[in-house]
Amino acid sequence: MTLSVFNTMGNRKEPFVPLVPGKVRMYVCGVTVYDLCHIGHARANVAFDIIVRYLRHTGYDVTYIRNFTDIDDKIIRKANQEGIPFTAVTKKYIDAFYEDFDKLGLLRPDMEPKATEHIPEIVALTERLVRAGKAYPVDGDVYYSVKGFPGYGKLSGKNVEDLRAGARVDVDERKSDPLDFALWKASKPGEPAWESPWGPGRPGWHIECSAMAMKHLGETFDIHGGGKDLVFPHHENEIAQSEAATGKPFARYWLHNGFVNINNEKMSKSLGNFFTLRDVLARVKPEALRFFLASSHYRSPIDYSDQSLTEAKAGLDRLYRVKEKAESCRATGAAPSSLPDGEEFDPLRNAPARFAEAMDDDFNTAAALGRLFDAVRALNRLTPAEPSAERERAGQFLSGYTILEPLFEVLGLLRMSAGEYFQVDYNYVGGGTRTSSAASEHEFVPAGRLPKDEILRRVDARKSARGSKNFAEADRIRKELEAAGVLLEDGKSGTTWKYKE
Repeated sequence: MTLSVFNTMGNRKEPFVPLVPGKVRMYVCGVTVYDLCHIGHARANVAFDIIVRYLRHTGYDVTYIRNFTDIDDKIIRKANQEGIPFTAVTKKYIDAFYEDFDKLGLLRPDMEPKATEHIPEIVALTERLVRAGKAYPVDGDVYYSVKGFPGYGKLSGKNVEDLRAGARVDVDERKSDPLDFALWKASKPGEPAWESPWGPGRPGWHIECSAMAMKHLGETFDIHGGGKDLVFPHHENEIAQSEAATGKPFARYWLHNGFVNINNEKMSKSLGNFFTLRDVLARVKPEALRFFLASSHYRSPIDYSDQSLTEAKAGLDRLYRVKEKAESCRATGAAPSSLPDGEEFDPLRNAPARFAEAMDDDFNTAAALGRLFDAVRALNRLTPAEPSAERERAGQFLSGYTILEPLFEVLGLLRMSAGEYFQVDYNYVGGGTRTSSAASEHEFVPAGRLPKDEILRRVDARKSARGSKNFAEADRIRKELEAAGVLLEDGKSGTTWKYKE
């Protein structure tokens, strides 16, 4: 079976044929660095990390690019709120991104371009569109003309007239069409700005990705990825401006991961069920979270809950028990030997082919994990009662485990020794997080709840917000804690807290 992928462009599964045989050029939209990443960001980044790992596993030479959006209205707003330069905001949250995602075992992309490092390319692409009559300047701004691109809506399937009819009444009257979008924005007093033919300003969001992708991957490349929420307008706009400028297809395959729901509801700050990745990693093993995210097909919605994490941890524990046995066998000096005959070992013997069959079906990690567990059940039949006394059996076990190791690597699992993994036990069933004193500074806390040091950090942040009369922020923190199962009580002596019963 050859690799097939679901292409959002056309809404169908297609055989994957790269532009250059044996090589894959891939661009994935990264985060806007104005805040901590949330569980939805984890879903997207783990999904594309596994895709890159699998493509390389199968022999492709992959050039993988994931950008940082480091200039944006939200970044400027955050900088103004904190009274610091916008570059300090972006550095803070890029550092936080690496701190969080390194725990999840993400491979570093080959390049991680930033918008502010590509201003000349962004200006040049915008000029190209203006010269071609596909964009027009107004008072220092530059807008893309949607009417000039007949294919607008081909990725999302949206009808232009329906979009136009639904456009807001208070749309900028300087636009030729309510659907036109900004390529370049004139700077306001005090905002970051770069020189351009239209005066000082900064790039719009959509043009940033087009310019960065084309600089590093060419005017047409193989895969463009991102979250489902980016299909419209971001990726639709990328296609419009890129193809209007070059006259060529922008990306050949568009891959989009599904949403994360929280206890069967869409994750939303307004619903009080919003979790940062740091919140989650404070109370669940990073690999267990990665296992959970890999346990569903990347395009499917996935439901995040304590029960789901409990099940993921149990599954990961089973895999680490197998690794623990392999480590015991290796410690005896046993050498891998041939697997015994018998069809009961076929799932193990054929694991690479069965794993590839699942992954070649649009990177179906859920099915691939199922086939790995079939192989693990077969491997466990070879477990020696005493490895040092049963050297042949230990060698057979090692041989079987060696078959599975590259497949675990594709999923980014079993990255530590079994001893390290079992040193810290995040136990969702029966309560709490237990650790050795060397492993963590967190105290024992009720199952699935924020640790005390994290609660105290947020209580202090709320106190600071109230002290500066930022009552909206203080109220947001209170609601966030309440959603996480923590009740605050303000009294004369200060603020106390308790877990909800």
